[in-house]
Amino acid sequence: MRVEEKCGGRSSFLVIGSGLSGIGAVACLERTGAEVVLYDSNAALTEEAIRARLPQGSRARCVAGELPEDILETAETVVLSPGVPTDIPLVKALREKGAEIIGEIELGFREEKGRVAAITGTNGKTTTTTLVGEIMKARLGPEKVFVVGNIGKPYTSECFKTTRETVTVGEISSFQLETTPTFHPAVSAILNITPDHLNRHHTMEAYVEAKENIARNQTEEDICVLNYENGYTRAFGDRCPARTVFFSSARELEEGYYLKGDKIWKSAGGHRQELMDIHRDMNLVGLCNVENVMAAIAIAEGMGVPLDTILQVIKGFRAVEHRIEFVASKGGVDYYNDSKGTNPDAAIQGIRAMSRPTVLIGGGYDKESEYDEWIESFQGKVRWLVLIGETREKIAECARKHGFDRIRFADTFQECLELSTSLAESGDAVLLSPACASWGMFQNYEERGRLFKEYVNRLRDEVEI
Repeated sequence: MRVEEKCGGRSSFLVIGSGLSGIGAVACLERTGAEVVLYDSNAALTEEAIRARLPQGSRARCVAGELPEDILETAETVVLSPGVPTDIPLVKALREKGAEIIGEIELGFREEKGRVAAITGTNGKTTTTTLVGEIMKARLGPEKVFVVGNIGKPYTSECFKTTRETVTVGEISSFQLETTPTFHPAVSAILNITPDHLNRHHTMEAYVEAKENIARNQTEEDICVLNYENGYTRAFGDRCPARTVFFSSARELEEGYYLKGDKIWKSAGGHRQELMDIHRDMNLVGLCNVENVMAAIAIAEGMGVPLDTILQVIKGFRAVEHRIEFVASKGGVDYYNDSKGTNPDAAIQGIRAMSRPTVLIGGGYDKESEYDEWIESFQGKVRWLVLIGETREKIAECARKHGFDRIRFADTFQECLELSTSLAESGDAVLLSPACASWGMFQNYEERGRLFKEYVNRLRDEVEI
């Protein structure tokens, strides 16, 4: 149901969270004439501080700290920002009083007029979403493609620009997928599912269910792209309501996209077609990016883009910032920024992409992850492990259990960077791939990655290692 239609009967909207998503939701709702309350539980904030984040002229009521009883009683539709868990007492109380609980993605979708391609997965979302966005722009023109969601731009800031001729490409997180009751992409993709965010979802089953929500409202007329080499996504293929298209990095498929040797192939209807050479035709490194490229090809073809356009864009596409991003070579040492490696599985892909002995920077906020598989992936490639943040002792204990003891601790990020440089020898790589979230020491992984790059770029080429 369109937001305008809901405003005709339900005009009491409560937006929880005053970050980018919350501000976007307020602007979207006010555009339809809705009465909106913007609430943030942070008691350190003031009404004036929250209002300063809103567009000039906003009439939204701003509340910080404890939610007044009158708002709790009258809120009919609640828009949660992704960082707000759906199981906290306040949300439970609102649900029990009959309020509809949705998220900013759902709100934006209710104003969507074009087609949607939506991408989720534990790892690879940003690279794949960005690549699909570039492919769609090459096909339709930049003015007809909107890239939104967890990638940084709120859906609600773009949804009113959509038409029947436009395409929206969304990177959708598990947090966002918890509150999307009618969200219905034409093409969806689940790139992979590995343990992550268990501090939020509590169980692996709940995390998997949230990811699978991306296809919940699809039909047989729609497409869902899935990774054949991930147990969770392969199993979902048997119960997915959409037509499934698989990709594989480990075996030939009768139907789908697969890697054979150094080539990506497409198999459909008994016909096999070689598409590209991963070394000659890709600027991205690592098997994880081969999978991202195969997924992007499948998504773009599902959206009707010709193969020649898809392959042309891929050949010119370069790494997304903060994801196995080459920064510079200084004193014979290559520096890579993989700050987006915020969980062990993502960080494994960073290690696998390294072709040199590596000084690895890890540690950060504890999302209740286990680090055994990450440590096992070192396989003689990691020379030193430099650890920071609240997880450093937990990771060090795990590493020693697996026989790896070349570990150093740092109290600050600057100390960590200087230590890593001093440990690296000519011919080595220094890799920031923390396997942990950035919270606690940084606002986000982007800030962590930018600080790393600033440090590296200040190093002299002739620095003595």
